[in-house]
Amino acid sequence: MQTDAWNPAQYERFRREREQPFWDLVGLLRRDNVRRVADLGCGTGALTVQLHHELQADETIGVDSSPAMLARAASLAAQGVRFMRADIETWQPDEPVDIVFSNAALHWVQNHEELFPQLVRMLSPGGQLGVQMPANFDHPSHTVAAAVAQEEPFASATGGYVREAPVLAPDRYSVLLHQLNFAEQHVRMQVYGHLLDSTDAVVEWVRGTLLTDYEARMPAAMYEQFLGRYRDRLLHALGDERPYFYAFKRILLWAQLPQPA
Repeated sequence: MQTDAWNPAQYERFRREREQPFWDLVGLLRRDNVRRVADLGCGTGALTVQLHHELQADETIGVDSSPAMLARAASLAAQGVRFMRADIETWQPDEPVDIVFSNAALHWVQNHEELFPQLVRMLSPGGQLGVQMPANFDHPSHTVAAAVAQEEPFASATGGYVREAPVLAPDRYSVLLHQLNFAEQHVRMQVYGHLLDSTDAVVEWVRGTLLTDYEARMPAAMYEQFLGRYRDRLLHALGDERPYFYAFKRILLWAQLPQPA
């Protein structure tokens, strides 16, 4: 049985570093004729509210599956902004939206070849898709977690679970957007460099994201053991650097459907 391991306070320890890709993605959006917006994987809702005001939308719907994140978001609901609990891989709006936006969330959803056509079905004619996803799964911060998960007693506790990244190569997204009949598109891989206090700060970074997937599948005491083993192996792989430069790859993509005749 999985639990909700998302911790808003832990996630927001690196709030400034996590916000820059959001603003870079917002910068790709066109502002004309934006009435309804869906923010998939809205988290604490803080950026959803900023998105709403930046686009001057009439209505913005933030969607997330984490009760802990939505509890934080609830206080931010205001005229034109609302939040709802749902799985972003299956949710559909009650009527088409002008922008489907997702910042650092779709990498939690499997099979993007099937997911992206579903996203298109949410859009009105001329609608826009804006997505940002981490693509750093080959970094030791991620590969070491997978290796530790395959050790005992963790492998038995999780049924052998290892997180697999569904994120495709940038060129594959470009082809996919073309096949989905988008009229215009922009797809890029970008490296964000984060100067952290130390190598150990990388552990705190992934505790707020990647490691929640393992935490949700283990008893609390075992997760603490997992975290200690992960920290030891990661420091061995990266060295004890102070400060540590964390190079983090992300995919940003924007596309717009043809305008109605």
